[in-house]
Amino acid sequence: MLEYTLPNGIRLVAEKLPHLHSLCMGVWINVGSGNELPSENGLSHFIEHLVFKGTENRSARDIAEEMDEIGAQLNAFTGKNCTCYYVRTLDKDMHKGLDILCDMVYRPSFRSEDIDTERGVVLEEISMSNDNMEDIVYNLSAVAMHDGSLSMPILGTYELISKYSRENIVAYWKGHYSPNNIVVSVVGNFSEEKLIRKVEDLFGKCPNEDTTRPLLENRLNLRNLAMDKDIEQSNIILGYPGFELGNPYDYTQNIVSNILGGGMSARIVQKIREELGMAYSVYSYVNANKEVGTLNIYAGTNPKTSKLVIEELRKEVEKMHTQGINEKEFLASKAQLLASIEFGLESTSSRMSRLGRGMLFHNKVRSIEEILECIDRVSMQDIDHVIQHCFAGEPSISILAPNAKEVLTEIEAKRASKTLH
Repeated sequence: MLEYTLPNGIRLVAEKLPHLHSLCMGVWINVGSGNELPSENGLSHFIEHLVFKGTENRSARDIAEEMDEIGAQLNAFTGKNCTCYYVRTLDKDMHKGLDILCDMVYRPSFRSEDIDTERGVVLEEISMSNDNMEDIVYNLSAVAMHDGSLSMPILGTYELISKYSRENIVAYWKGHYSPNNIVVSVVGNFSEEKLIRKVEDLFGKCPNEDTTRPLLENRLNLRNLAMDKDIEQSNIILGYPGFELGNPYDYTQNIVSNILGGGMSARIVQKIREELGMAYSVYSYVNANKEVGTLNIYAGTNPKTSKLVIEELRKEVEKMHTQGINEKEFLASKAQLLASIEFGLESTSSRMSRLGRGMLFHNKVRSIEEILECIDRVSMQDIDHVIQHCFAGEPSISILAPNAKEVLTEIEAKRASKTLH
Protein backbone atom coordinates (compact mmCIF):
# COMPACT_ATOMS: atom_id res chain seq x y z
CA MET A 1 0.00 0.00 0.00
CA LEU A 2 1.22 3.48 -0.91
CA GLU A 3 0.88 6.34 1.58
CA TYR A 4 2.29 9.74 0.71
CA THR A 5 1.78 13.28 2.03
CA LEU A 6 2.28 16.22 -0.29
CA PRO A 7 4.23 19.25 1.00
CA ASN A 8 0.97 21.22 1.28
CA GLY A 9 -0.66 18.55 3.48
CA ILE A 10 -2.85 16.61 1.02
CA ARG A 11 -2.67 12.89 1.75
CA LEU A 12 -2.46 10.23 -0.96
CA VAL A 13 -3.29 6.61 -0.22
CA ALA A 14 -3.26 3.97 -2.95
CA GLU A 15 -3.43 0.22 -3.46
CA LYS A 16 -1.93 -1.32 -6.56
CA LEU A 17 -3.77 -4.21 -8.22
CA PRO A 18 -1.61 -5.02 -11.27
CA HIS A 19 -3.96 -7.71 -12.60
CA LEU A 20 -6.58 -5.05 -13.39
CA HIS A 21 -6.84 -2.69 -16.36
CA SER A 22 -8.83 -0.04 -14.52
CA LEU A 23 -8.69 2.47 -11.67
CA CYS A 24 -11.09 3.86 -9.12
CA MET A 25 -9.94 7.28 -7.90
CA GLY A 26 -11.59 9.42 -5.23
CA VAL A 27 -11.05 12.83 -3.69
CA TRP A 28 -12.35 12.87 -0.11
CA ILE A 29 -13.18 16.14 1.64
CA ASN A 30 -13.46 16.30 5.43
CA VAL A 31 -16.79 18.13 5.32
CA GLY A 32 -20.42 17.08 5.44
CA SER A 33 -23.66 18.22 6.97
CA GLY A 34 -22.20 17.46 10.40
CA ASN A 35 -19.80 20.39 9.93
CA GLU A 36 -22.55 22.88 9.13
CA LEU A 37 -23.95 25.61 11.30
CA PRO A 38 -27.78 25.83 11.23
CA SER A 39 -27.43 28.82 8.88
CA GLU A 40 -25.25 26.69 6.54
CA ASN A 41 -27.37 23.54 6.39
CA GLY A 42 -27.26 21.92 2.96
CA LEU A 43 -24.22 23.83 1.68
CA SER A 44 -21.94 20.77 1.64
CA HIS A 45 -24.39 18.92 -0.61
CA PHE A 46 -25.17 22.01 -2.73
CA ILE A 47 -21.46 22.49 -3.47
CA GLU A 48 -21.16 18.82 -4.41
CA HIS A 49 -23.74 19.51 -7.13
CA LEU A 50 -22.25 22.81 -8.24
CA VAL A 51 -18.73 21.59 -8.99
CA PHE A 52 -20.20 19.48 -11.82
CA LYS A 53 -21.55 22.67 -13.45
CA GLY A 54 -18.16 23.84 -14.64
CA THR A 55 -14.67 24.95 -13.68
CA GLU A 56 -12.24 27.67 -14.73
CA ASN A 57 -11.08 25.34 -17.51
CA ARG A 58 -14.15 23.29 -18.41
CA SER A 59 -17.87 23.76 -18.86
CA ALA A 60 -20.32 21.19 -17.55
CA ARG A 61 -20.63 19.87 -21.09
CA ASP A 62 -16.84 19.63 -21.39
CA ILE A 63 -16.67 17.53 -18.24
CA ALA A 64 -19.40 15.20 -19.50
CA GLU A 65 -17.91 14.86 -22.98
CA GLU A 66 -14.36 14.24 -21.74
CA MET A 67 -15.63 11.52 -19.44
CA ASP A 68 -17.64 9.90 -22.25
CA GLU A 69 -14.67 10.05 -24.63
CA ILE A 70 -12.66 7.74 -22.37
CA GLY A 71 -15.63 5.67 -21.17
CA ALA A 72 -15.20 6.86 -17.59
CA GLN A 73 -17.80 6.98 -14.80
CA LEU A 74 -17.87 10.13 -12.66
CA ASN A 75 -19.97 10.62 -9.55
CA ALA A 76 -20.07 12.06 -6.02
CA PHE A 77 -21.89 11.87 -2.70
CA THR A 78 -22.26 13.87 0.50
CA GLY A 79 -22.76 12.42 3.96
CA LYS A 80 -22.84 13.60 7.55
CA ASN A 81 -19.05 13.38 7.84
CA CYS A 82 -17.56 13.76 4.37
CA THR A 83 -17.95 14.58 0.68
CA CYS A 84 -16.42 12.35 -2.00
CA TYR A 85 -15.88 12.83 -5.74
CA TYR A 86 -14.83 9.70 -7.59
CA VAL A 87 -14.15 8.41 -11.08
CA ARG A 88 -13.60 4.99 -12.64
CA THR A 89 -11.34 4.91 -15.68
CA LEU A 90 -9.14 2.53 -17.62
CA ASP A 91 -5.60 2.55 -16.25
CA LYS A 92 -4.29 4.32 -19.36
CA ASP A 93 -6.59 7.28 -18.60
CA MET A 94 -5.40 7.89 -15.03
CA HIS A 95 -4.07 11.36 -15.86
CA LYS A 96 -7.32 12.52 -17.41
CA GLY A 97 -9.40 11.23 -14.50
CA LEU A 98 -7.22 12.91 -11.88
CA ASP A 99 -7.06 16.13 -13.89
CA ILE A 100 -10.83 16.45 -14.03
CA LEU A 101 -11.25 15.58 -10.34
CA CYS A 102 -8.70 18.21 -9.35
CA ASP A 103 -10.25 20.78 -11.66
CA MET A 104 -13.70 20.22 -10.15
CA VAL A 105 -12.56 20.28 -6.53
CA TYR A 106 -10.14 23.23 -6.72
CA ARG A 107 -11.27 25.36 -9.63
CA PRO A 108 -15.10 25.35 -9.70
CA SER A 109 -16.47 28.43 -11.44
CA PHE A 110 -19.61 28.87 -9.30
CA ARG A 111 -21.21 31.03 -11.99
CA SER A 112 -24.34 32.80 -10.77
CA GLU A 113 -26.48 31.38 -13.58
CA ASP A 114 -25.27 27.84 -12.79
CA ILE A 115 -26.06 28.32 -9.11
CA ASP A 116 -29.61 29.32 -9.95
CA THR A 117 -30.05 26.39 -12.32
CA GLU A 118 -28.66 23.83 -9.90
CA ARG A 119 -30.61 25.37 -7.04
CA GLY A 120 -33.72 24.18 -8.84
CA VAL A 121 -32.26 20.67 -9.16
CA VAL A 122 -31.46 20.46 -5.44
CA LEU A 123 -34.91 21.77 -4.53
CA GLU A 124 -36.42 19.01 -6.67
CA GLU A 125 -34.20 16.49 -4.87
CA ILE A 126 -35.51 17.79 -1.54
CA SER A 127 -39.08 17.48 -2.84
CA MET A 128 -38.37 13.93 -3.97
CA SER A 129 -36.91 13.10 -0.55
CA ASN A 130 -40.01 14.58 1.09
CA ASP A 131 -42.08 12.05 -0.86
CA ASN A 132 -39.90 9.17 0.35
CA MET A 133 -41.27 7.86 3.64
CA GLU A 134 -38.01 6.22 4.74
CA ASP A 135 -36.10 9.46 4.10
CA ILE A 136 -38.64 11.39 6.18
CA VAL A 137 -38.49 9.02 9.14
CA TYR A 138 -34.67 8.89 8.97
CA ASN A 139 -34.56 12.69 9.18
CA LEU A 140 -37.16 12.62 11.96
CA SER A 141 -35.06 10.12 13.93
CA ALA A 142 -31.94 12.28 13.50
CA VAL A 143 -33.78 15.13 15.22
CA ALA A 144 -35.10 12.75 17.88
CA MET A 145 -31.67 11.36 18.73
CA HIS A 146 -29.21 14.24 18.33
CA ASP A 147 -28.57 17.74 19.54
CA GLY A 148 -26.36 19.65 17.13
CA SER A 149 -25.48 19.49 13.46
CA LEU A 150 -26.12 15.74 13.16
CA SER A 151 -29.81 16.45 13.62
CA MET A 152 -29.94 18.40 10.34
CA PRO A 153 -30.75 16.85 6.92
CA ILE A 154 -27.88 16.35 4.48
CA LEU A 155 -29.87 17.99 1.66
CA GLY A 156 -30.70 21.08 3.72
CA THR A 157 -34.13 22.67 3.69
CA TYR A 158 -36.19 24.24 0.93
CA GLU A 159 -36.02 27.65 2.66
CA LEU A 160 -32.23 27.67 3.11
CA ILE A 161 -31.30 26.35 -0.35
CA SER A 162 -33.64 28.94 -1.90
CA LYS A 163 -31.73 31.86 -0.41
CA TYR A 164 -28.01 30.91 -0.50
CA SER A 165 -26.00 33.48 -2.48
CA ARG A 166 -22.82 32.98 -4.46
CA GLU A 167 -20.93 34.68 -1.63
CA ASN A 168 -22.30 32.14 0.89
CA ILE A 169 -21.27 29.26 -1.33
CA VAL A 170 -17.75 30.49 -2.13
CA ALA A 171 -17.03 31.34 1.52
CA TYR A 172 -18.09 27.87 2.66
CA TRP A 173 -16.07 26.20 -0.11
CA LYS A 174 -12.94 28.20 0.73
CA GLY A 175 -13.38 27.40 4.40
CA HIS A 176 -13.42 23.63 3.92
CA TYR A 177 -11.81 22.62 0.62
CA SER A 178 -8.26 23.12 1.89
CA PRO A 179 -5.33 20.67 1.59
CA ASN A 180 -5.40 19.60 5.24
CA ASN A 181 -8.99 18.45 4.65
CA ILE A 182 -8.23 16.38 1.52
CA VAL A 183 -7.40 12.72 0.89
CA VAL A 184 -6.81 11.31 -2.60
CA SER A 185 -7.56 7.58 -2.73
CA VAL A 186 -6.63 5.36 -5.68
CA VAL A 187 -7.11 1.63 -6.32
CA GLY A 188 -6.19 -0.31 -9.45
CA ASN A 189 -3.32 -0.67 -11.88
CA PHE A 190 -0.82 2.20 -11.80
CA SER A 191 2.83 3.12 -11.58
CA GLU A 192 3.57 4.49 -8.10
CA GLU A 193 6.11 6.94 -9.44
CA LYS A 194 3.74 8.29 -12.10
CA LEU A 195 0.84 8.49 -9.64
CA ILE A 196 2.82 10.49 -7.07
CA ARG A 197 4.16 12.79 -9.78
CA LYS A 198 0.70 13.41 -11.22
CA VAL A 199 -0.94 14.02 -7.84
CA GLU A 200 1.88 16.40 -6.87
CA ASP A 201 1.60 18.23 -10.19
CA LEU A 202 -2.17 18.68 -9.89
CA PHE A 203 -2.96 18.87 -6.19
CA GLY A 204 0.36 20.22 -4.92
CA LYS A 205 -0.41 23.72 -6.22
CA CYS A 206 -3.20 24.25 -3.71
CA PRO A 207 -2.35 26.65 -0.88
CA ASN A 208 -1.79 25.18 2.56
CA GLU A 209 -4.38 26.73 4.87
CA ASP A 210 -5.55 24.89 7.98
CA THR A 211 -9.31 25.33 8.05
CA THR A 212 -10.36 22.15 9.83
CA ARG A 213 -13.58 22.63 11.76
CA PRO A 214 -14.88 19.78 13.92
CA LEU A 215 -18.43 18.58 14.18
CA LEU A 216 -20.41 21.16 16.09
CA GLU A 217 -21.68 20.51 19.62
CA ASN A 218 -23.07 17.06 18.93
CA ARG A 219 -24.36 14.84 21.68
CA LEU A 220 -27.03 12.19 22.03
CA ASN A 221 -30.33 13.28 23.49
CA LEU A 222 -32.80 10.46 22.93
CA ARG A 223 -36.39 11.68 22.57
CA ASN A 224 -39.61 10.51 20.97
CA LEU A 225 -41.09 12.20 17.89
CA ALA A 226 -44.24 11.53 15.89
CA MET A 227 -45.38 12.97 12.57
CA ASP A 228 -48.88 12.35 11.26
CA LYS A 229 -48.99 11.82 7.50
CA ASP A 230 -51.72 10.38 5.28
CA ILE A 231 -49.85 7.29 4.07
CA GLU A 232 -50.55 3.57 3.84
CA GLN A 233 -47.78 2.33 6.11
CA SER A 234 -46.35 3.25 9.49
CA ASN A 235 -42.59 3.88 9.40
CA ILE A 236 -40.85 3.34 12.72
CA ILE A 237 -37.27 3.84 13.97
CA LEU A 238 -36.06 2.88 17.43
CA GLY A 239 -32.73 4.50 18.30
CA TYR A 240 -30.26 3.35 20.96
CA PRO A 241 -26.86 4.77 22.01
CA GLY A 242 -23.99 3.35 19.94
CA PHE A 243 -20.29 4.04 19.44
CA GLU A 244 -18.51 6.79 17.53
CA LEU A 245 -16.21 6.25 14.54
CA GLY A 246 -12.90 4.64 15.45
CA ASN A 247 -14.11 3.24 18.75
CA PRO A 248 -12.47 -0.11 19.70
CA TYR A 249 -15.92 -1.72 19.61
CA ASP A 250 -16.69 -0.82 15.96
CA TYR A 251 -16.71 -4.41 14.71
CA THR A 252 -18.36 -5.76 17.85
CA GLN A 253 -21.21 -3.28 17.39
CA ASN A 254 -21.69 -4.48 13.81
CA ILE A 255 -21.85 -8.09 14.98
CA VAL A 256 -24.51 -7.21 17.57
CA SER A 257 -26.54 -5.28 14.99
CA ASN A 258 -26.29 -8.18 12.58
CA ILE A 259 -27.59 -10.66 15.17
CA LEU A 260 -30.46 -8.33 15.99
CA GLY A 261 -31.56 -7.42 12.47
CA GLY A 262 -28.92 -7.92 9.79
CA GLY A 263 -30.06 -11.01 7.91
CA MET A 264 -32.95 -13.39 7.34
CA SER A 265 -32.09 -15.40 10.48
CA ALA A 266 -31.76 -12.25 12.62
CA ARG A 267 -33.92 -12.02 15.73
CA ILE A 268 -36.26 -9.17 14.80
CA VAL A 269 -36.64 -10.44 11.22
CA GLN A 270 -37.67 -13.86 12.47
CA LYS A 271 -40.04 -12.38 15.06
CA ILE A 272 -41.68 -9.50 13.20
CA ARG A 273 -41.66 -10.75 9.62
CA GLU A 274 -41.52 -14.53 9.72
CA GLU A 275 -43.49 -15.30 12.91
CA LEU A 276 -45.95 -12.38 13.18
CA GLY A 277 -46.13 -11.38 9.50
CA MET A 278 -46.34 -7.70 10.45
CA ALA A 279 -43.60 -6.21 8.29
CA TYR A 280 -41.98 -6.72 4.92
CA SER A 281 -39.04 -4.45 5.78
CA VAL A 282 -37.50 -4.74 9.26
CA TYR A 283 -33.79 -4.42 10.00
CA SER A 284 -31.17 -2.89 12.28
CA TYR A 285 -28.29 -0.63 11.29
CA VAL A 286 -25.39 1.31 12.79
CA ASN A 287 -24.83 5.06 12.40
CA ALA A 288 -21.26 5.85 13.49
CA ASN A 289 -20.23 9.51 13.37
CA LYS A 290 -17.08 11.29 14.52
CA GLU A 291 -18.37 12.21 17.96
CA VAL A 292 -21.39 9.99 18.63
CA GLY A 293 -23.05 6.89 17.25
CA THR A 294 -26.36 5.06 17.36
CA LEU A 295 -27.65 1.55 16.84
CA ASN A 296 -31.08 1.70 15.21
CA ILE A 297 -34.01 -0.48 14.21
CA TYR A 298 -36.34 0.28 11.28
CA ALA A 299 -39.73 -1.34 10.65
CA GLY A 300 -42.52 -0.61 8.18
CA THR A 301 -45.94 -1.93 9.21
CA ASN A 302 -49.68 -1.36 9.02
CA PRO A 303 -50.69 1.68 11.11
CA LYS A 304 -53.05 -0.57 13.08
CA THR A 305 -50.13 -2.73 14.25
CA SER A 306 -47.62 0.06 14.98
CA LYS A 307 -47.90 -0.18 18.74
CA LEU A 308 -47.64 -3.97 18.76
CA VAL A 309 -44.60 -3.96 16.46
CA ILE A 310 -42.83 -1.42 18.69
CA GLU A 311 -43.63 -3.52 21.76
CA GLU A 312 -42.30 -6.68 20.11
CA LEU A 313 -39.12 -4.94 18.93
CA ARG A 314 -38.46 -3.64 22.43
CA LYS A 315 -39.06 -7.13 23.85
CA GLU A 316 -36.45 -8.59 21.52
CA VAL A 317 -33.96 -5.90 22.52
CA GLU A 318 -34.71 -6.43 26.21
CA LYS A 319 -34.26 -10.18 25.79
CA MET A 320 -30.83 -9.57 24.25
CA HIS A 321 -30.00 -7.15 27.07
CA THR A 322 -30.93 -9.55 29.87
CA GLN A 323 -30.01 -12.91 28.32
CA GLY A 324 -27.23 -12.05 25.89
CA ILE A 325 -26.64 -14.14 22.78
CA ASN A 326 -25.70 -17.74 22.13
CA GLU A 327 -22.49 -18.99 20.59
CA LYS A 328 -24.18 -20.22 17.40
CA GLU A 329 -25.51 -16.80 16.40
CA PHE A 330 -22.26 -15.16 17.55
CA LEU A 331 -20.19 -17.34 15.22
CA ALA A 332 -22.67 -16.97 12.36
CA SER A 333 -22.71 -13.17 12.63
CA LYS A 334 -18.95 -13.05 12.80
CA ALA A 335 -18.76 -15.24 9.66
CA GLN A 336 -21.17 -12.90 7.85
CA LEU A 337 -19.06 -9.86 8.74
CA LEU A 338 -15.85 -11.59 7.64
CA ALA A 339 -17.54 -12.62 4.37
CA SER A 340 -18.75 -9.06 3.70
CA ILE A 341 -15.16 -7.82 4.07
CA GLU A 342 -13.97 -10.45 1.60
CA PHE A 343 -16.77 -9.62 -0.84
CA GLY A 344 -15.74 -5.97 -0.69
CA LEU A 345 -12.27 -6.93 -1.93
CA GLU A 346 -13.80 -7.79 -5.29
CA SER A 347 -14.86 -4.17 -5.83
CA THR A 348 -12.36 -1.41 -6.58
CA SER A 349 -14.96 1.11 -5.43
CA SER A 350 -15.21 -0.59 -2.02
CA ARG A 351 -11.44 -0.73 -1.72
CA MET A 352 -11.10 2.93 -2.69
CA SER A 353 -13.74 3.88 -0.13
CA ARG A 354 -12.04 1.88 2.63
CA LEU A 355 -8.72 3.62 1.95
CA GLY A 356 -10.25 7.09 1.69
CA ARG A 357 -12.38 6.83 4.82
CA GLY A 358 -9.58 5.28 6.84
CA MET A 359 -7.11 8.03 6.01
CA LEU A 360 -9.68 10.85 6.27
CA PHE A 361 -11.17 9.82 9.62
CA HIS A 362 -8.28 8.05 11.34
CA ASN A 363 -5.16 9.21 9.44
CA LYS A 364 -4.28 5.57 8.85
CA VAL A 365 -5.52 2.59 6.90
CA ARG A 366 -5.75 -0.88 8.37
CA SER A 367 -4.71 -3.71 6.12
CA ILE A 368 -7.28 -6.36 5.29
CA GLU A 369 -5.30 -8.79 7.43
CA GLU A 370 -5.53 -6.40 10.42
CA ILE A 371 -9.27 -5.96 9.92
CA LEU A 372 -9.91 -9.70 9.71
CA GLU A 373 -7.75 -10.23 12.80
CA CYS A 374 -9.71 -7.55 14.72
CA ILE A 375 -13.00 -9.25 13.84
CA ASP A 376 -11.63 -12.65 14.73
CA ARG A 377 -10.52 -11.34 18.15
CA VAL A 378 -14.02 -10.17 19.09
CA SER A 379 -15.10 -12.18 22.16
CA MET A 380 -18.39 -12.91 23.87
CA GLN A 381 -17.24 -10.52 26.61
CA ASP A 382 -16.91 -7.75 24.00
CA ILE A 383 -20.41 -8.56 22.77
CA ASP A 384 -21.80 -8.32 26.29
CA HIS A 385 -20.10 -4.95 26.82
CA VAL A 386 -21.70 -3.54 23.66
CA ILE A 387 -25.13 -4.96 24.52
CA GLN A 388 -25.00 -3.41 28.00
CA HIS A 389 -23.85 -0.06 26.59
CA CYS A 390 -26.45 0.13 23.82
CA PHE A 391 -29.54 -1.45 25.36
CA ALA A 392 -29.50 -0.47 29.05
CA GLY A 393 -32.11 2.27 28.67
CA GLU A 394 -35.25 3.13 26.76
CA PRO A 395 -34.91 3.87 23.03
CA SER A 396 -35.78 6.98 21.10
CA ILE A 397 -38.97 6.29 19.15
CA SER A 398 -39.68 8.02 15.83
CA ILE A 399 -42.98 7.32 14.05
CA LEU A 400 -44.29 8.50 10.68
CA ALA A 401 -47.88 7.33 10.17
CA PRO A 402 -51.48 8.54 9.79
CA ASN A 403 -51.94 7.88 13.51
CA ALA A 404 -48.36 8.51 14.68
CA LYS A 405 -49.13 10.97 17.49
CA GLU A 406 -51.92 8.78 18.84
CA VAL A 407 -49.64 5.72 18.90
CA LEU A 408 -46.81 7.60 20.59
CA THR A 409 -49.15 9.06 23.20
CA GLU A 410 -50.35 5.55 24.10
CA ILE A 411 -46.79 4.22 24.31
CA GLU A 412 -45.59 7.08 26.50
CA ALA A 413 -48.62 6.77 28.78
CA LYS A 414 -47.95 3.06 29.24
CA ARG A 415 -44.28 3.75 29.93
CA ALA A 416 -45.18 6.42 32.51
CA SER A 417 -47.63 4.04 34.18
CA LYS A 418 -44.95 1.35 34.54
CA THR A 419 -42.55 3.93 36.01
CA LEU A 420 -45.11 5.01 38.63
CA HIS A 421 -45.75 1.43 39.69
